[in-house]
Amino acid sequence: MRKFLWQVIWRLLAVLFVLLLIYQAWIAAQIAWWINHNPATSAFMDDRLLIMQSKNPDARLKHRWVPYKNISDHLKRALIASEDAKFIDHEGFDWEGIQKAYEKNMARGKIVAGGSTISQQLAKNLFLSSKRTPWRKAEETVITLMLETILDKQRIFDIYLNTIEWGNGVFGAEAAARHYYQISASQLSPEQAAKLAAMVPNPRFYDYHREARGLIRKTEIILYKMNDAEIP
Repeated sequence: MRKFLWQVIWRLLAVLFVLLLIYQAWIAAQIAWWINHNPATSAFMDDRLLIMQSKNPDARLKHRWVPYKNISDHLKRALIASEDAKFIDHEGFDWEGIQKAYEKNMARGKIVAGGSTISQQLAKNLFLSSKRTPWRKAEETVITLMLETILDKQRIFDIYLNTIEWGNGVFGAEAAARHYYQISASQLSPEQAAKLAAMVPNPRFYDYHREARGLIRKTEIILYKMNDAEIP
């Protein structure tokens, strides 16, 4: 009887392993498709839409994809300066940044800083729900490696710019530029770009608190740093 139970357990584990491989292959195929095609949505966008429609069935996301060349270089520099200064050079993970974030969080006794790169943020936004699970970080790591292997840096940044959250139901650079400044993403000034980049860590809050002291201060810091940012 005991031998039979172990056989059943091993067979179940084998089935789960095969299903996991199939799922990873599906993700890799999706990423490969995005070399030349744009994602219509993301897991995070779908989650936000469901939440919004639970309160208002007629709610819709503000999102419009635009080509990479039609997004202001000011915004590109601002985001790299703010979110991932080593984006061009790393292979998906900024180990020094992760270490610094860990030390800062330990010193404060709570999470006050993150070490996620643009590639890691994109992995989460595209494929993972907002629910925290024990295997979520491991899956994020695998997807990040896939993104970095299959796509070049410009394409990763292109998809990131077009899918990032920028307010309550606002996604992508074009929707953000129109939502906050009534202009296209190509027309953003350095000051406007820096402020949008400063909103990224807490976009829904800043959507309703656009003159918050912390937001203004962070905008100034990004504006100072962005000229040194290298973009793909």
